[in-house]
Amino acid sequence: MTTAPATAAPTTTAAGTARAVVTGVGVLAPNGIGAEEYWAATLRGESGIARITRFDPSSYPSRLAGEVTGFSVRDHIPSRLVPQTDRTTQFALAGADWALADAGLNAESLPADERGVVTASASGGFEFGQRELGHLWGKDPKHVSAYMSFAWFYAVNSGQVSIRHDLRGPTGVLVTDQAGGLDAVAQARRRIRKGTPLMLTGGMDASLCPYGLAAQISAGILSESEDPARAYLPFDAAANGHVPGEGGAILALEDADRARERGARIHGAIGGYAATFDPRPGSGRPANLERAVRGALADAGLRPGDIAFVLADGAGEPEPDRVEAQALTAVFGPGGVPVSVPKTMTGRLYSGAAPLDLVTALFALRDGVVPPTVHVEETTGHDLDLVTGAPRPVTGDAALVLARGRGGFNSAMVVRGPSAP
Repeated sequence: MTTAPATAAPTTTAAGTARAVVTGVGVLAPNGIGAEEYWAATLRGESGIARITRFDPSSYPSRLAGEVTGFSVRDHIPSRLVPQTDRTTQFALAGADWALADAGLNAESLPADERGVVTASASGGFEFGQRELGHLWGKDPKHVSAYMSFAWFYAVNSGQVSIRHDLRGPTGVLVTDQAGGLDAVAQARRRIRKGTPLMLTGGMDASLCPYGLAAQISAGILSESEDPARAYLPFDAAANGHVPGEGGAILALEDADRARERGARIHGAIGGYAATFDPRPGSGRPANLERAVRGALADAGLRPGDIAFVLADGAGEPEPDRVEAQALTAVFGPGGVPVSVPKTMTGRLYSGAAPLDLVTALFALRDGVVPPTVHVEETTGHDLDLVTGAPRPVTGDAALVLARGRGGFNSAMVVRGPSAP
C-alpha cells in the first residue's frame, strides 16, 4: 500500500485525535442497489443468493452466488470509462459518486489535496483480465486492450476514483481478503486524524466469472449446495462453506468538527479499530481474534456491555465459526450480546463485505433494529445469541463489526451512532 502525506491544515480538534464520522454511503449489493434499498431488503430478510446467471456454471461444483442485478453501467458512469474498467471498478465508481452525493459534497467542496481515497480489494479486475487473456491466447497480442495494463490491478479502484473526483490527498489500497474492508476504513480514519478533511474509503469486489469462480473453488471453502436456503449457514450445525458474492460499499469519512460546521448529516462515527494476525496452522497456538475484539473496544473506550450487537464474520465453515464464537463468548460471555450475519443474504463479498456491514451497523443503530441471519436453524454448541428468523429491536449507540481474511487476518471495528458522545 502506498499513502501520500497529508497536506491539509489541522482540524480544530487536536492533531491525531480528530473524530472520523461517516457522512455519505454508496451501496451495491446482491439484494439492493443503493443504501436504503439494500437496508429495506435486508430488514425483509430478502436474499440475493441464487444460481449464477453471468455465465453457465453447470460444469462447476459450486453454482450459487450473490450477484448484483439491475445495474446498468452506462446509466451510472461515463461511457468513456466503460471500456477501460472491470465490473469491480464500475461498482466502485458508482459507489463513490453516491457516497459523495449522500454527503452533499462535490469536487469544489475542498481543495484537491485535502481529499483522498483508500479502498480494499481481494481480487482486482478478474473478469477484465480473463477476457483480455482470452484475446491473447485465442487471437494475438494486437487484440489485447491497452487498459489491461492497469484494469486488473488491485489498486485500480483507488486510482480510478481518485482521477474521477480529483482526489490528490492520501491514496492507497489494502489487500487482506475479507478483512481488507475494515483495514481500509481504519487507514482512512487514520488520515482524518492526521488532518485530511475528507476520505473516500471502503471496498468493492466482483469476481463472478469463470476464472474468478475457479480460483475460489480451488481453496476448497465454497458450498456445493444447490439450495440457496441451505448453502451459506454460518454457526449452523450444517455449515459446509460459503457462497461468494459481489458488490460492497463506499463511505465518505470526514472530520467531525468540519462536518458539523458545514451542516452535514452524520450517519455515525468510527469509534475503534484493531487488527491481529493468527499464527500459522499447526503451530498449536490459538487464534488472535479475541485480541482484535478487545483492542477495538479499548480503542473506542468502551466495555463489552456497551455494545448493542455484533455483526460477525460468519465464515460458514465449522472450525472458523467455532473460533469466532469462542472469541465472542470469551469477551461478552455466553449469549452475552446479539450476534447476526446479514451477509447470509448477499454471500461473502470479500473486500466489499465489511464496508457493507458497517453501513448495516450504522443503519441498525439509527433505526434500533438488527437484521437477522437468514436460513440458519441449528446452532448447538456455539453459545451465541444469534439473531435469526426476523429483525430484533436493540438499544444502544455502539456496534461491533468483525472481518477475517484467508491467511490469518483478523479485524474488528466499533461504530457509534450519530448521537453518541
